[in-house]
Amino acid sequence: MRNAEATKERILEAALEEFSSYGIAGARVDRIAQNAGCNKNLIYVYFENKETLFTTVLEKHLTRVYEEISFTPEDLPGYAVRVFDWAMTHPDIVRLMTWYSLEQKVDNITERTTVRDKKIKAIMDAQNDGLIGTTFTPGFLLNAIMALATAWTPTHPFGPSHNPDAVPRETREAIARAVSLIANGEEKQI
Repeated sequence: MRNAEATKERILEAALEEFSSYGIAGARVDRIAQNAGCNKNLIYVYFENKETLFTTVLEKHLTRVYEEISFTPEDLPGYAVRVFDWAMTHPDIVRLMTWYSLEQKVDNITERTTVRDKKIKAIMDAQNDGLIGTTFTPGFLLNAIMALATAWTPTHPFGPSHNPDAVPRETREAIARAVSLIANGEEKQI
């Protein structure tokens, strides 16, 4: 049994590399098996098909994201910086999520929806408690934070045009300031 778990883990690691590089459509089970050092048929025994393997890999790493990045609705700038740091140090997982967004017609990852809904509720509660401003809806705030925090990743259309490695501290500080203004600022009359 221990050997089977080790083989599954090698398959999942090889699948992360393959899917983050080629997406679902471009990924090849043959390459995953070769890189995992196993028989191709084992992949089908353990995961049924390529789509199920992709979903398994994505769910595993989304769970990591949820566990490793603590969400603090009372400190949205701090949360945005943690998302930025995480995205910049895990480009393979960001690419995997990008492929998922490009190739899936419907978001069928239940945990992802549940976590998003909890964050939106927590932002709403923080707004109701007066901890953050109410200029923007909770859903808009969450999307704006995620967009700002991940805008410098290589998979973002504009990410490669700015090199955060040259000035990572300034980029982090700018993201924190922008989120602070969005979360707490009042709308000025134009």
